[in-house]
Amino acid sequence: MSISGKNVIVTGGGTGVGAQTAKILFEAGAKVTIMGRTETPLKSQKLPYQICDVTDPAAVADAFSAARKDHGPIAAVVANAGAAQSAPFAKMTNEQMHAMLSVNLIGVANVWQAALPDMKAAGWGRMIAIASTAGLKGYPYVAAYCASKHGVVGLTRALAIELAASGITVNAVCPGFIDTPLLDRSVATIVDKTGMSEQKARASLVAGNPQKRLISTDEVSEAVLWLCSEAARSVNGHALSLSGGEI
Repeated sequence: MSISGKNVIVTGGGTGVGAQTAKILFEAGAKVTIMGRTETPLKSQKLPYQICDVTDPAAVADAFSAARKDHGPIAAVVANAGAAQSAPFAKMTNEQMHAMLSVNLIGVANVWQAALPDMKAAGWGRMIAIASTAGLKGYPYVAAYCASKHGVVGLTRALAIELAASGITVNAVCPGFIDTPLLDRSVATIVDKTGMSEQKARASLVAGNPQKRLISTDEVSEAVLWLCSEAARSVNGHALSLSGGEI
């Protein structure tokens, strides 16, 4: 795999998809630094880490500088940090919209910008965003989340064309509902707001997948590993749907 020996950043690396992705990239020989806002889950992964809020450009610059000092120029960034909130559009606040855009979209731009000079200098790089099927279609009660993830897909496609001749590829992975603690919180919200049982709430999320199952974190991490490889060197500006045929 072409990622072996290279410095890779994974944001939101303390739990779920980020933790699994960091693990598989490390096992493939990458020098991995995980980043997140909370130290305890980062420390539990037993990988080099930096505490970093991706919505703060200064914090991102400092964290990337530290990772660069430890492991050399940054060759790949997996922009996984994100959040999800739900509310009927009529009741959605301006603060909720800004919160979704800030972490899910601006956060991606911040970390990609921080890594770009190293990638340009090397003539090689991988920028990968963990987006969502919500970046490819709409879902009710998560308008702000869908808007932010559609923005990530648009950013991916635009930057891929801009950097196409540079040796850098830019892609998004768009999973359906993933079996992670974030999904557990979504299920709890459904139960709280509808009175539905946990079993039925979970089934309602699975229903949209034609394979009738949740996506696993290893499916996402394996897709990222492939996008980092030379086998995927012509895959650029792609939004890879991992959804069992939902989209």
